[in-house]
Amino acid sequence: MTKHLTKPIRAIHFLVLAFLMTLSSPVVAQDYQKGLAAFNGGDYATALKEWKPLAEKGDMYAQSNLGLMYYNSFGVPHDYKEAVKWWRLAAEQGYVSAQFNLGIMYENGLSVPQDYSEAVKWYRLAAEQGYADALYILGVVYSQGIGVPRDYEEAVKWWRLAAEQGKPKAQYNLGVMYNNGYGVPQDYSEAVKWYRLAVEQGDAKAQYNLGLLHENGYGVPQDFKEAMKWYQLAAEQGNVDAQYNLGLVYNNGRGVSQNYKEAVKWWRQAAKQRHADAQNNLGVMYERGSGVLQDNLRSHMWYSIAYANGNEKAAGYRDGRAGLMTNADISKAQAMARECMSSGYTKCGY
Repeated sequence: MTKHLTKPIRAIHFLVLAFLMTLSSPVVAQDYQKGLAAFNGGDYATALKEWKPLAEKGDMYAQSNLGLMYYNSFGVPHDYKEAVKWWRLAAEQGYVSAQFNLGIMYENGLSVPQDYSEAVKWYRLAAEQGYADALYILGVVYSQGIGVPRDYEEAVKWWRLAAEQGKPKAQYNLGVMYNNGYGVPQDYSEAVKWYRLAVEQGDAKAQYNLGLLHENGYGVPQDFKEAMKWYQLAAEQGNVDAQYNLGLVYNNGRGVSQNYKEAVKWWRQAAKQRHADAQNNLGVMYERGSGVLQDNLRSHMWYSIAYANGNEKAAGYRDGRAGLMTNADISKAQAMARECMSSGYTKCGY
């Protein structure tokens, strides 16, 4: 039986360029729109000229956009300190994307002292306005105990709110929580429900976990063909665990005709991502001549690489091959392993 699931996704923090198309004052709105039109046309100097006076008069939308300009060096020098200054002014007026971005700056210590508690404060203010990215990140900070005590129930609460807004990473993470019984009763059917919502948006980890549930019959009827379908989709997106499992599916003929060449193909993909078990299995395939020509040199090479990446059993298999090889062949296999690893798995004797 394969591994049961992958971990919740950690936040990938990013800044959101958010403009309001109309403002309350006609004059202010006109000036703002001039800035917006200039910005969209790549004329950052004119955008700065229109927005800076508005920002200095307290317009939170212009303030937030100035923060983004300084953060991304759009027409101004790259300056995190200036970005924080303008975002803080907008955030203190309740502008949600500025609150979120200020949280990112505190979490990462960008021009301000790194302060997770302060980051959580700003994320929470944005989340309380229903900002989906802030809802998601609050789930992350509670699941990992970043600036707050670890609390899986709180993590589930925030991820559920983000998931209901269609955030695929939150949907995936809810699946993981139900899969494991973290903060909620373990419920495979509920896990399947959230994974399915995430896969509708192409989430590769959710595809992989759906494959696992179908393979093992958790929350759904056991169905090897369905498992293979989800592994294939995830593997094609580069999910290393799915690539490894797809190799197992073809090697064992579960849900598909046994095909050693296909098994080797997918294990190669996983091996390039330093998956030690896939590397070990390539050693086995070369040892036996399954899906490839039998080759002690390449078998020894892959066993050596797998051992270097943490597969303890591979050392014994490698030494077994060495007993059938000359000293010159062993030296050559060792050199091949070094070249393969130093090349980032692009020169591996294929």
